[in-house]
Amino acid sequence: MNEFTTQPWSFEQDLHHYDALGVETIEICEQKLDDRQWSDQMARVADTGLVISAVQPLVRTFGASRMQPEPEGVQARTERLRLSIERLAPFARDVPFVVNTGAAEKGDMQAMVDTTIDRLRALAPYAADHGVRLALEPLNATSMNIETAIWTLAQANDIVDAVAMPNVGICLDLWNVWQNADVEAEIVRAGSRIFVLQVSDWRTPRSSGDRLVPGDGAIPIGPLLRAVYAAGYRGTCTVEIFSQDVADSLYRTDLQDVIGRSRSGLEHAWTA
Repeated sequence: MNEFTTQPWSFEQDLHHYDALGVETIEICEQKLDDRQWSDQMARVADTGLVISAVQPLVRTFGASRMQPEPEGVQARTERLRLSIERLAPFARDVPFVVNTGAAEKGDMQAMVDTTIDRLRALAPYAADHGVRLALEPLNATSMNIETAIWTLAQANDIVDAVAMPNVGICLDLWNVWQNADVEAEIVRAGSRIFVLQVSDWRTPRSSGDRLVPGDGAIPIGPLLRAVYAAGYRGTCTVEIFSQDVADSLYRTDLQDVIGRSRSGLEHAWTA
């Protein structure tokens, strides 16, 4: 489970409920950590038996981000990401830290792509020294000019090719890329560079955060999971759901039920 899926719960509630519900891995969202107790909180993860599958840093874009607007400027944002790696890597060895490009300034998407390549090349050795990896996530076109300058897996593959560092790969969120042309071919192209796999389901969004439980929407999850498996991925399948600013928000329902239905939906998609 990605902690954004259970946004209303505290970090401690996430650990308690995930463990009780048989969740095997947790994708840490740094924004849920208390700045005064983050070390103790991270130490508690191991006590539950949960395995950390990935980390969502507090600042994960090099360009502008509506989700996390501060600090401003590529250099300041890069330094905050370095701090996240320094803090959390000791608790998350060999774990991918998810990054995005951020929105392009004045619509110059090529400049944002170039900046992302430059920043990833600079950060990759630092991440390697701390024993962790970086996973670039292409976002859905609904996030263009808000969180991202790329909107296809092909573009993310191109950036990772250009960076050419072994600890820089892809965060593959099926909600973001399922409508891409030739998506299965690009999954094959990504191959062993797929570091993170995230799943939720799609309806035409009513807000910037409107995802469904796997199996409740339009994404052909089963064929895409099998494509990822055929590409060689054997890691965690993580549920990442955002559900805010909609009348039927899942955040206002029983989140334990959301977790249970998510597991059932994924199992059905895989076996159907």
